[in-house]
Amino acid sequence: MKEESVKKLLTTLTAVFMIGFAMTPFLYMLFTSVNAKPDFLEAGWLFTLSHYRDVLGADSLHFLDYLKNSILVSAAASLVTVFIASISAFAITRLEMKGKLFVLFFVLAVSMFPQVSMIGYLFKIMTALGLINTYPALIMPYIAWILPLSLWILVSYFSQIPKELDKAAIIDGCNEWQVLFKVLFPVALPGIFSTLLLSFIFAFNEFIFALILTTDFNARTIPVGIALFEGLHGQIPWGQIMAASVVTVFPIMIMTLVFQRHIIGGLTKGAVKG
Repeated sequence: MKEESVKKLLTTLTAVFMIGFAMTPFLYMLFTSVNAKPDFLEAGWLFTLSHYRDVLGADSLHFLDYLKNSILVSAAASLVTVFIASISAFAITRLEMKGKLFVLFFVLAVSMFPQVSMIGYLFKIMTALGLINTYPALIMPYIAWILPLSLWILVSYFSQIPKELDKAAIIDGCNEWQVLFKVLFPVALPGIFSTLLLSFIFAFNEFIFALILTTDFNARTIPVGIALFEGLHGQIPWGQIMAASVVTVFPIMIMTLVFQRHIIGGLTKGAVKG
C-alpha cells in the first residue's frame, strides 16, 4: 500500500473515531429522550414524545424561564466582555505602555483560580448589594470569568493587523478612538465575532455561579434548572432530563455548525502571522 493511501486511511479512521466519540453521548441522550422507558433498570424501547411535551408544557418545571434567563444573561455578559476585551486588546497591541506582558500574564494568572475558591466571597458581596437572584448577580461574575479568554484571543488577533492601517488613518485625520472604531473594528470583525460566540457558549454552560447566586426561576439558568429536576419530582426523571438537555444543546449545536467557518477562520487568522 502506498504511503499516500496509508495517510488517507489513517486520516479517515481518525476522523470517524473523533466524530463517533463526540456524537455518542448526544445520540444516547437523544434516544433516551424519546424512550417511554428511560430508566436504566427497565428493558425495552418504546418511542414517545411525552418527555418533550412535559418539559415544554409543564409550568411547574419553568424550563422556558430557565432558557430565557440563560440566553439573556449569556448575551449580555458576552457583549460587554467582548467590548471590554476589544478596547483592552487595542491598548495592549497599539499604545506605547510599559508592562504589557505583565498585564496579560496577570489576567491569565487570575483566571486560574477555581470558581469554588471565589464563590463564598462572591455570595457575600452579592448579598450585601441585594443582588441575589437577579441578572446582574450573574452577568458581573460572568464578565470577569470570560474576560481573560476573550482578551487573549483578541490580543492575538489584533497583533496580526498591520500597524500601517493605524498610521494611514491618523494621516487622514482620525484620532485613536476613530482608528479603533472605524478602522480596526471592521478589519477585526471575524475575530471579534468568533470571540463573541465562544464567550456566549462559555456563559451559557456555566453552572456554579448560577447555582449559588440564584434561588428560583426568576434568574436561574438552564444548567441549574435541569440539574434540579430531581428535586422537583422526588426521583430522577431521566426522560425529561434528557429531553430538556436535547432542547438546550440543539440551538448551540446549530449555531456552532452555521458559524463554524467564522469561528475557525477568526481564531486561526489571529494565531498565524501573515
